[in-house]
Amino acid sequence: MNALAHGASYGALIILTLLTTVAMGVWFERKFAGRMQSRLGPTMVGPVGLLQSVADVVKLLNKEDIIPRDADRGLFTLAPVLAALLSLGAAAVVPFSSTVVAADLDIGVIWVVALGGLTVIATFAAGWSSNNKFALLGAMRGIAQSVSYGVPLVLSVLVPVILAGTMSLSGIVAWQTRHHWFALWPVIPGLPALGLFFLAMLAESNRIPFDIPEAESELVAGVTTEYTGAKFVLFYMAEYVHTLVGSAVASVLFLGGWDGPIAPGLHWMVAKTLALFVAVYWVRWSLLRYRSDQLMALCWRRLTPLGVGLVLLASAWALFAPGGPA
Repeated sequence: MNALAHGASYGALIILTLLTTVAMGVWFERKFAGRMQSRLGPTMVGPVGLLQSVADVVKLLNKEDIIPRDADRGLFTLAPVLAALLSLGAAAVVPFSSTVVAADLDIGVIWVVALGGLTVIATFAAGWSSNNKFALLGAMRGIAQSVSYGVPLVLSVLVPVILAGTMSLSGIVAWQTRHHWFALWPVIPGLPALGLFFLAMLAESNRIPFDIPEAESELVAGVTTEYTGAKFVLFYMAEYVHTLVGSAVASVLFLGGWDGPIAPGLHWMVAKTLALFVAVYWVRWSLLRYRSDQLMALCWRRLTPLGVGLVLLASAWALFAPGGPA
């Protein structure tokens, strides 16, 4: 019972921290984009615009909750809630330090990948239930993209799983700690797998250059076209949480998690996660959106063969290189 209460308290703390970070992340992205585009970004609400995200949330929560006349009301309401819950649920098994983890499962990798894959259900439910052709086309694009890029994502995740010989996220960090991850443990296939995971994560969370499901020039706003108020907030939050949790998972799988050259601890995990989170912004505001055919060609002709090759290399490394899984 104490262990259950302990996990629940850490779970609540992690969720609160994630939501606070997302709110600050929205402000930071707008300032970051403004700097890259020679403009100011938020300045009016709070010091240097720090309260702009709070003002936006309050404004959206006060907007009228509109449901289209011919929409499927049940699915329409369930979809944003499901998207938010799945995004937050993936964080349950992410170890932010040796002690700060809500649920340290032996199959933590499977849990993260499974919940990430289930987000397509929320995407489809939103597009289908809206009874809007723009939303439906956005949902179809989102499903095709998520299913396709789920393949290289899983292949990239298999690399540290094979090398460490465990599906426990804490176990993978422990293996990296023993094998000095900060000395670029094994450079091949470890670092290419990190790059593959990062690209697949961008596609899974619909971030530029992979935001085809939300292409405003073609689909208005994709699956969120008919959503207003609190429901739109949930979708918007889910996208940012998905990106933040993905950055945390990448830090655990490839960058040693909470381990560091000096004083290992929670601060290292936070620093690595936020660095990857900022890298997502950098990519988003630097590149252009892919066309649908380019997006699929990149996945199946480039990233998937690369992922298969990395899995084979990792298997060979685990079998023949000194210091394999142990």
